[in-house]
Amino acid sequence: ATVTVRLDVEGGGTLARDVTVRWSTGVGTATLGADHAAASGTLVFPAGTASGATQELAVATAATDGGETAETVPVQLVADGAAVGTTATVVIDAHDLPYLDPELPVAERVDDLLSRMSLEAKVGQMTQAERNTADEEDESQVKIDEDPSQIASLQLGSVLSGGGSAPEENTPEAWADMVDGYQLWTRLTPLQIPLVYGVDAVHGHGNVRGATVFPHNLGLGATRDPALVEEVSHVTAAETRATGIPWNFAPCLCVARDTRWGRTYESFSEDPTLVGLMGAAATRGLQGDGAGDLADRDRVMATVKHIGGDGDTEYGSGDDPTREGEYPIDQGVTVTSEEDFERIDLAPYGPSVQEEDAGAVMPSYSSIDRTDGPLADEGPIKAHADAALLTGYLKEGLGFDGFVISDYNGIDQIPGDRASDVRTWVNAGGDMAMEPGDFASFTTTLLEEVRAGRVAEERVDDAVRRILTKKVELGLFEQPFADRTNLGDVGSAEHRGVARRAAAASQVLLKNDGQVLPLAGDAPLYVAGRNADDLGNQIGGWSITWQGQSGEHTEGTTVLEGIREVAPDAEVTFSADASAPVDPESTGVVVVGETPYSEGFGDVGGPQWAYDPADNEVPREPKTMELREEDRAVVDEVCEQAARCVVLVVSGRPLVLGDALGDVDALVASALPGSEGGGVADVLFGAAPFTGQLSHSWPRTAEQGELNVGDEEYAPLFPFGWGLSTEATRTPQEQDVEEAVAAVDAVPADDPRMRELVGALRQAVQALVADPATGVPARAADRIARADVALLEGDHAEAVRLLADAVEE
Repeated sequence: ATVTVRLDVEGGGTLARDVTVRWSTGVGTATLGADHAAASGTLVFPAGTASGATQELAVATAATDGGETAETVPVQLVADGAAVGTTATVVIDAHDLPYLDPELPVAERVDDLLSRMSLEAKVGQMTQAERNTADEEDESQVKIDEDPSQIASLQLGSVLSGGGSAPEENTPEAWADMVDGYQLWTRLTPLQIPLVYGVDAVHGHGNVRGATVFPHNLGLGATRDPALVEEVSHVTAAETRATGIPWNFAPCLCVARDTRWGRTYESFSEDPTLVGLMGAAATRGLQGDGAGDLADRDRVMATVKHIGGDGDTEYGSGDDPTREGEYPIDQGVTVTSEEDFERIDLAPYGPSVQEEDAGAVMPSYSSIDRTDGPLADEGPIKAHADAALLTGYLKEGLGFDGFVISDYNGIDQIPGDRASDVRTWVNAGGDMAMEPGDFASFTTTLLEEVRAGRVAEERVDDAVRRILTKKVELGLFEQPFADRTNLGDVGSAEHRGVARRAAAASQVLLKNDGQVLPLAGDAPLYVAGRNADDLGNQIGGWSITWQGQSGEHTEGTTVLEGIREVAPDAEVTFSADASAPVDPESTGVVVVGETPYSEGFGDVGGPQWAYDPADNEVPREPKTMELREEDRAVVDEVCEQAARCVVLVVSGRPLVLGDALGDVDALVASALPGSEGGGVADVLFGAAPFTGQLSHSWPRTAEQGELNVGDEEYAPLFPFGWGLSTEATRTPQEQDVEEAVAAVDAVPADDPRMRELVGALRQAVQALVADPATGVPARAADRIARADVALLEGDHAEAVRLLADAVEE
């Protein structure tokens, strides 16, 4: 074994004098004489040697018969007039044991490994630490990044990077180096069980500067294109795995039933069928077509989240103890019947778990308060503590064979003391605990609970078996370190092309009075609005930092830059605040909306501060459901003076427009389109057609936060499923409805053209029912929204009936 010794001169430069280093092998777990030979020697770095110079020494190891676990030989260094940094350790790898044999069945390998593990090793595998977090109340706790030897001493199963937790040099290569550096410490443990590193790559590998950033789920749901969502997720997986990370905490299968929720943009839809469809596509894109694909260099393990009422909590019920209730709805209470809970909140998980074999599931911070059934009298139960959910429904009911990972400090929100939290989590069916800074405490506490008989070792064995199974399927025992084959593809032109197509497909044309769109490529344009040329605003939260931030903090193209690229012959005037004079012959393009946020900081009425990149608390604008006054002022200024006016709303949820609708010729719901603003420009100028449909109902007033398709009183400004298209070759008239109905009736229900034919009918109906100034009448809105749900559920006949009924007024 070759050991490299590197010289570091403080401040750089060269040595002023000779430095002598004496070395010798010490006593480790390897047997002297049988496994290695004693060795010693001297290295001399002469005066004038440059900082960074290296010399090598060799330690002789011996072949042994039969299988063995890993053994160590420490190499001790003593330097005259110099300090010694990291102590070198030669590791004789574990070898010739059944669990290391890739030819054996996975279950056989896991059983062999489990039989060799101590209780301490098992508990370590159930523990996940955050790389740059330590418990502030425990002065003895040190961050993993400051002392990575804890990975070996605690035999940790996993490390994660939370939102914004990145290496100092935030490049793809630096990420791979960082993860490999942590992984190296697992080689010091006897069984050398590799880490499974995790990250929130929720819309691309967003923590990495220069990675491709896709539209958030709000926009992807509007594409109504599972194949595109699968492609987006595959690119995300490839860029994530290239940096040495095999595990993604995505996709989110939350069903956002109240757009006042700060995580609405993480939801594919308010409709559980659409969420289930898109979630399964995302899971398939991340993992491939089966467990056999998990070891591929362009796949990662998916985590479907957050099971247990995520998105369905009641406004005013938020109870995050670390924020003293400042989250009005996030992490709150879902009050529901058993039937509604399964129909709305749990239904999306079936396709991803049963059909796509999702590797992990994460419970919600929320609590579930059941109004009927056997738990009706229990009051709110934290999803992390809900055995009926995690064991009964998920593992026994759906047959989930992956492992359950807690959310960030999620078990700490379970009522009770530390021991009770840990005990309740594991006994409820939790397998791995995401304990960012409390990881050492978790291992100690769980060991005590098992030894006291309050947690059965059989439950621990079940958890560890699930974790080890995924590690074997991911190929980590054969390839624990980063496969850097695709490292150069992170943020590549090809990947950005996929993001651009996704951005275009996510745009929803809500209004197009006078067929203003698509725009001519050579017409004078007046571009305004704070989100027209702000990459951070159009990307949103979970981008480089947890909360996201305005401005340019990664690579991408703003909407304004996209307009100039797609329409190079257009005379473009840009004024963010519309203070520059408006040419009355120009077409105004106003891009307004929200600034970034994530989780409870985005709740309407939530905290009016957030974290900056340095984790300082800073004031920020309050979050509401309404277009801000400064945005309204820009819209009014441009739309009153320009010949035509197009307004794009870049936001993490539908926003109330007030009386602005009548002054706007064309209105586009842009959601959060990601890093490729050129995709937005593509649909504006007709390089790609508008095809998107609303994934969430668009409210008329701020009081309609809880508005959802199927409600008894359903009167949105624009209904669920609404979306005009610029694909049509002629303006639909009333006769077109009859023609479209006849075309649908003429083909069998399973005809592959059916979806296209129903889509043509929907376009015809929308053209007839919309009022340019007041939106969509309530009765027609209800029929259109329900028709879209019927179409998602495969009931074409019902969709046609509802659409035809929408125009009977």
